[in-house]
Formats: sequence, C-alpha cells, structure tokens
Amino acid sequence: MRQAGVLDVGCHSALLTVVRWRAGAVLEPVFSHKVRLRLHETLDRKGRLGKAGVKSVQRAVTEAITAHPHPHLRLPEVFAFATSVIRDAPNREEVIARVARTTGTWLRVLPGEEEARLAYVAARQWTDCAVGPLLVLDIGGGTVEIASGTDAQPRVVRSLPLGARRITRDWLPGGIASSGRRLAEVRRHLRHCLSREPGVPRAAQGERVLACSKTFEQLARFAGAAHGEPRRTGRQLTLPQLRGATRLLADVAPDRRGALPGISRHRAEQSLAGALIAESLMEACGVSSVEICPWSTREGLLLERLGVLDDASRHDRPPG
Repeated sequence: MRQAGVLDVGCHSALLTVVRWRAGAVLEPVFSHKVRLRLHETLDRKGRLGKAGVKSVQRAVTEAITAHPHPHLRLPEVFAFATSVIRDAPNREEVIARVARTTGTWLRVLPGEEEARLAYVAARQWTDCAVGPLLVLDIGGGTVEIASGTDAQPRVVRSLPLGARRITRDWLPGGIASSGRRLAEVRRHLRHCLSREPGVPRAAQGERVLACSKTFEQLARFAGAAHGEPRRTGRQLTLPQLRGATRLLADVAPDRRGALPGISRHRAEQSLAGALIAESLMEACGVSSVEICPWSTREGLLLERLGVLDDASRHDRPPG
C-alpha cells in the first residue's frame, strides 16, 4: 500500500493531507491537519507578504508538519507547495527562503497552468471516467484556472489573474460594491479579460463540466439554500441560481455574509467577487450548469505521487 503527503499553503490555511492507496482501491485518508491563516490581511498594495504574514506561514508549516498523531510512524515524503498568494508575491523568494530556514520545509510554487492541469487530472479521476469530453473550472484567490480535454490529460489549460482575492482588492475594496454601476464595471472587466484571452474553451453540447474550488462549493451551497433545496445543496450550480446569489451577496455587508448558509466567515469578504467571477467564467465558457467537484490541485498532486494514474493507464492499455 502506497502513501503520499501534500502540504498545501494557501491564503486561508495550511493543510497537510496524507493518504494511502493500493491498486483497485480508492484513496484512503490517513491523516490531515489544518492551520488557519489570514494572509490576505498581511499583503500590501503590491501584493508583498508582510512580516506578520511570513511569521504566520512559518508557524503554520511547523505545526502542520509536526502534528502527526502517531509520531512513532514515519510520514511519507511531503510535497509542500504554496498557492498564488505566495507564488505571485513580489517578495516570493525571500518568503520561501525564510520559511525554509526556520522550518526545514522548502515551499514549491506551481505555475498556474500546472495547477489547471492537476485540477483536471483530479476531476477526471473523481468522475471515474477515463475518456470523454470534460471541462474543469477552478477559482482561486489570485488566479482562475480552466482546463479541458477528452483523455487523462487536458488538451487545453489556461490560468488568468482573475482570482477572488485579486478582484476584491482591485475592484471591490472591503468586499463592497458601492453601487449597481460598480457591479456592472466589474462584470465588464471580467468579460473583457476572458473574451480577449485566446483559446478559452467553450463547453460542447453534452460535455461534463466540473467546478473545483471552495469558491464554487460555497456558492453552490448558498444558492441551493436560497432556493430552498437543502438536500441537494452543494451538488450543482446553475447560472440563474448564481446570478441570484450574486444579487443577494451584493446586498449583504461583508461582516454579515459569514452568517449566510454556505458562506464561511474567512471567505465572506471575497465571496461577492467570487460570485461575479464564477458568473463571467460560466458565460465565457458557454456553461449553464456546473457540477461541484471536491477534488482539485491538491488531489491531483496526491494521485500523481501515488502513481494512481500510471497504474490506471496500464490497466486501460490493451494487451500485447
């Protein structure tokens, strides 16, 4: 039985995940430990991570790596990576070096296109469907990832600087839309950026569309609850539901959004931006409905480090 571990350091948390797997089985959780972070509060206007942010990353990485409940058992080698909040920071190299010096853990950064590829790989495995058209959408804090294809690996990957944290900072300070006119301006900006990006895939008729990320997951729960569908909340998100959710979020102060069903307190401020991005992204890709997928980049890394995809490829390959 193989084991693999991934430490995912993002804007809102550092999450250590350890899983195991054997051929013919599903991924089995072994251990996970999450440390909350609020790195967006330590960024300056240029996106540099301040001293308080660096110290919180150092503390979170140390706690996560040493939190194994059975210290006598050896952890597998952990692949530690940082998402866009650190990857896109102008002082990224300084932050990574300081964290390495104090924790012994070197944070890797993945290009946005690689994050898109891994999200697709994870979503494809989650569907348990080896072939067939698949479109994967993922909204992060700094970037949006899009991937599509018909096989185990995507044919098209795109990463755009349109994440929920970035749009909040640049267009909706404090998470507030000052007027309906401001909402329209944000929508125009997002549509313009998506329309001018070459190669953004559009969903074909009947193509399966999966949405990976906490942003989509929380919007689906909120929209489902708003439509009185608690039993199906979080399974699917339609464009009309999303537009309704956007209007509701715009009317609620950011400090009160955390009390809304599905919206977590630490993502409340950027939830309006997330809804606007999801709306524009679905429109640009010609998508009327998405299926929420709980797997993304982190699971893609785990699958590849376990060799699950290699084994699946050998299994699907015809004999001879």
